[in-house]
Amino acid sequence: MADTAEPKLVVIAAGGTGGHMFPARAFADEMRARGWQVGLISDSRGLRYAGDFPAEWKAEVEAASPNFRKPWTVPGAALKINAGIASARRLMRQYGPALVAGFGGYPAFPALAAARRSGVPIIIHEQNAVLGRVNRQFARHAKLVASGFERLDFLPRGAAHMPIGNPVRAPILEAASAPYPDTDGELNIFITGGSQGSRIIGEMVPLALANHVPAPLRVRLKIVQQVREEQVSGVSELYAKAGVRCELSPFFSDMPRRLAAAHLVIARSGAGTVSELAVMGRPSILIPLAIAMDDHQAANAEALTAVGAADMILETNVTPQLLGQLAAARLSDPEELKTRAAAAKSAARPDAAKVLADMAERIAEL
Repeated sequence: MADTAEPKLVVIAAGGTGGHMFPARAFADEMRARGWQVGLISDSRGLRYAGDFPAEWKAEVEAASPNFRKPWTVPGAALKINAGIASARRLMRQYGPALVAGFGGYPAFPALAAARRSGVPIIIHEQNAVLGRVNRQFARHAKLVASGFERLDFLPRGAAHMPIGNPVRAPILEAASAPYPDTDGELNIFITGGSQGSRIIGEMVPLALANHVPAPLRVRLKIVQQVREEQVSGVSELYAKAGVRCELSPFFSDMPRRLAAAHLVIARSGAGTVSELAVMGRPSILIPLAIAMDDHQAANAEALTAVGAADMILETNVTPQLLGQLAAARLSDPEELKTRAAAAKSAARPDAAKVLADMAERIAEL
């Protein structure tokens, strides 16, 4: 007799930014490939990143991040959170998930709280080297706390922790086989600032490369840089005066191709960026976002600096001269660049989505 059992359902709770939604999507792709159904719960902001998210259904719930420095805002936030939990509990009753997987961000809180109250097993994945506030709330109650890095600060004692790496988007995995580019001619630098705090990179990096890289090396440079819309004309003019070829845009839709072509990357050290640099095997100079919660970007960067794949300059220390001289030193030594590229590859965990899906299936069967 044919097996007529309904496919199991995993509900993914994630939100806020691409940093949460991209690894959630990689996990969703893997679970669907294994025959699971996928539901997504987030708030309106998170769902803006989920237009093509691979799910049978997507649900918006109310969510908020209480600001205890402004006590008058807390009651309103609490009302939103409670409304979101109530909506998520109705969804749990309606769909009967076998598992809820939280990927962080305050929009994940209502679904994780509803799962706990409904007796649905929870797993969480923390992308950063510092456990985020929502994930901290549920780490003790989760069947598994998976993490993107070996280091995981604020992990509660007794939590079931397993460092697996960050699930990486399929296009990055597909591009990862590209060899490190030849260094005999043009030298490509890819500069990206992430979704926050790119202004300082847009201001500092052009001054560094235009004014503090020796002319014989500077004429070989091809710069591909993410800059804010209001910075494009000024940065373009600065590079033109220095005789540096450049391509500037507020957004690049072909990140895998850009990373594959890069000899050196200058970037923030968000979890996704660090993990993609490792999978692609590209050397980097990382400038952690100073205002990142619990300084988690500096903690993330250690995954690459520790193996000799990246240099880290704290935002408070960065100057055009320091950055330019460091970039020049790296680009002047092709063998060192190749060594650093190989070191980045050594830190990669390209199978993170598969490992997380393996664990999810085991936990759902308990």
